[in-house]
This record gives sequence, C-alpha cells and structure tokens, in this order.
Amino acid sequence: MGASVGLMLPSGWLHRSPGERRDLLVAIADAGIDHVAVGDHVSFFVGAGFDGLVQATALAAAHDWLAVHTAVYLLPLRHPVTVARQLASFHELAPARLVFGVGIGGEDRREISNCGVDPATRGRRTDEMLDLLRRLATGYPVTHSGEFFDLDEAWIEPPLDPAIPILVGGRSDAAVARAARYGDGWLGIWVSPRRFAEVVAEVEELAAALPDGDRPEPFRHELNVWCGFGPDTERAKAAVAGPMEAFYQLPFERFERYSPFGTPAEVADELAPYVEAGCGSFNLIAPGGTEEEVIAAAGEVADRLGRLGSPC
Repeated sequence: MGASVGLMLPSGWLHRSPGERRDLLVAIADAGIDHVAVGDHVSFFVGAGFDGLVQATALAAAHDWLAVHTAVYLLPLRHPVTVARQLASFHELAPARLVFGVGIGGEDRREISNCGVDPATRGRRTDEMLDLLRRLATGYPVTHSGEFFDLDEAWIEPPLDPAIPILVGGRSDAAVARAARYGDGWLGIWVSPRRFAEVVAEVEELAAALPDGDRPEPFRHELNVWCGFGPDTERAKAAVAGPMEAFYQLPFERFERYSPFGTPAEVADELAPYVEAGCGSFNLIAPGGTEEEVIAAAGEVADRLGRLGSPC
C-alpha cells in the first residue's frame, strides 16, 4: 500500500494576498499532493519563527479540503488549556483536517528558556501536556495537580469528535515511548529506513503493553524529509544543502545521507524503503527552485509513492 505525500510550506510562501494564497493551495491540490505541512517556532536563533497553529488555520481557511499537518508544533512552550482551546477552535472551523505533530525542540535552547521553560524539563512537561490534551478533548471538566500544571475543572467545549490525530516527534528513546503512550503515531526525521522500521516495531510493542483501551488503533507514522530537486545531481544537491546549512547552522554533511536529492523519480526511489518500513505519510521540505518547480516535483513524488504496492 502506498503512502501519502505532503509539502512543507516555507513561511514566505504565505506572505501574499488571500487570493494568491488560495491559488497556491489550488495548485498544490491539483498536482496530486495530499496535504500541506507547517513548522513552528517562537524565536529560533536569529528571531525567526511563525506560529504553527496560526499557519494551519490560515491554510485551512484558504482551501476547502486540503489537510494540514503541524510538523512539528513545539508543545512544551505553551500551556495545555490554551492549546486545547486552539485545537477545539480549529476543529470547529475545519473538522477532520488537522494532524497535530508535536515535538519538544531543543536546537536553540534559548528559544525554550525565553518562553519560561527549563530546557531540562521539556520532555516531562510534554508528557504531562499530552495527557491533559487527551483529557481536555473529551469535553468534560478536568481537575489535575501535576509537576507543571494545576487545573481546577478546566473545561473545553465542544469535544473533539472525531479526535485530532497526534503524532509525536523525536528520535530519543523517551520520544519513542511518548509516541507509544500518548500519540497516534510517530513523526521521524533524519533516520534510515532500517531505524524507521525499528521505531515502528518499538512503538507497537510499547503500546501493546498499555492497559486495554489506551492504545490508538491503528497507528499512523510519518517522516519529515528535506530533499532537493534538480535536473542533475549537482544542482539538486545545491538546492537543499545551502538552505539546510543556513537554517541549522551546521554543515550539510551531517544530514546528507537522510536528505535525498535528484530528479523526482530518484527522490521517490530513495523514499520507497521507508514505506516498506511502515511510513504512511511524508512531509517534503524542498527549499530550492521556484514554487512551480517544487510543486510539480512534489506532485510526481506523491504519484509514485502513492502507487507503491498497487497492481500494474
């Protein structure tokens, strides 16, 4: 069975009129791309950022059916009650069109501490928040006294029905356990197909040990992948290497083996083993080229990966 493919939208693509935004999303949908994805930062290194749920809402308002994935939303930088209200509001405006990918961040520790959060506690804080988001989504009052939050009959109406899928990002053992305990799946980045398959198996095993009724069914697993498109290897590599180095302030060699580049067919061939490993959805981060070129290339990848396993 094939995988769905989404396109991660650079924030600059959204700095346009409402009509131009609609045209952009129509072009993405017409290319056969299954969803759009957005990132989230408050103040990343040089003050960069764009709120993930604000982006998701703007995109949902600009198209009638495209789904939006946050990949990832920095959950521990927020408060669970306000996030629960944002999710409920989104659901009222665009039911069943959000996949809520969350992570704990960490590349820029000052981004975390400047939000009043101790970077050393962000994992435990996220665990508590995910538990509270699940409980608040029921529409019943929640009273809670925990390590980070105290709630006195916190109540968010209406309930989320159907529930918004929550994918938990991160490569550590703690992140994998978090995905099994609180998530509807795992959201990976910078992993090999072999490691992706191992994490899928680990999540399934850990979830199977939970009390009856606590396990999501079925799991959905996703991968964020930086990639470069071009007519030849050199230009395709340049399309992804420069933007990655500028964004992460690290040499591209650190990421190269996880960042496919080439023609759309070559990129799809590099991603096919992840589908076999259990990946059901991709978020392509393709910073090089014009909008038209990137959309067309992502559409071809979506077509090729979507047909995997289909009879010829």
